[in-house]
Amino acid sequence: MPRALKLLSRPFVGLVLLSLLLIFVSPAYAQEADPNQLSSIADGFLTNNGEGGLSGSVIVLFVLVTILSLVPGIAMMVTCLPFMIIVFSFLRQAIGVQQAPPNMLIMALAMFLTFFVMEPTFMEAWREGISPYMDGTINEAQAWTSATTPFREFMTARVDPETIPVLADAVNRPVGEGDEPTFALLSTAFMLSEIKHAFQIGFVIFLPFLVIDLVVSSVLMAVGMMMVPPTVVSLPFKVGFIVLADGWLKITEALLRGYAG
Repeated sequence: MPRALKLLSRPFVGLVLLSLLLIFVSPAYAQEADPNQLSSIADGFLTNNGEGGLSGSVIVLFVLVTILSLVPGIAMMVTCLPFMIIVFSFLRQAIGVQQAPPNMLIMALAMFLTFFVMEPTFMEAWREGISPYMDGTINEAQAWTSATTPFREFMTARVDPETIPVLADAVNRPVGEGDEPTFALLSTAFMLSEIKHAFQIGFVIFLPFLVIDLVVSSVLMAVGMMMVPPTVVSLPFKVGFIVLADGWLKITEALLRGYAG
């Protein structure tokens, strides 16, 4: 049995037994129960000397639950998910439609593209770090180093060179020449770089739709239809433009090619 399952087995069983006791035991039976029997259930959550401190296994369980709650944020910091979401949001905003496609569909598309792009990184991290650790061939420190190395390589290839020194100097922890930045510093610099790149692409996406809006506004003013909102008239033209140009596929192809290099 892996070490993680061994650590989780005792606290998990204790929590289940305590829940069943609180739910199914009647008040009458609880009054007749031996106090020593009831206190034995709580002994699993205390240290061996019974002084009221939490045992190490329970602390490990709390840490694991906390890490699982942070998984979405960690996934956004070390993958291309924020970049995809921002670009697709810019494209929808440039077209002028507010809920087509809806946020859930944009998130699903970004997630699937993220899995498609990050699949080699995920597989290498699993093969080099997680799988050997579950087999017991390496310890925790070696597993962390081996599992994060593929993500380091991916983030280093995408991060702006000037971002890391700026962040390091901001916290008075400069990175020396030739030294590798910490994982927290590298992931933060990577996320800021991805946001910057996404806004650059969003600016390029907005330009053709801005031209359509300007042309429609000029035509409406020329014919004296100043009371008609230009966005209402330009929306069908922008939708037709994105359909005829197959814009969603072209932009998705450009995004994937940017990560293929």
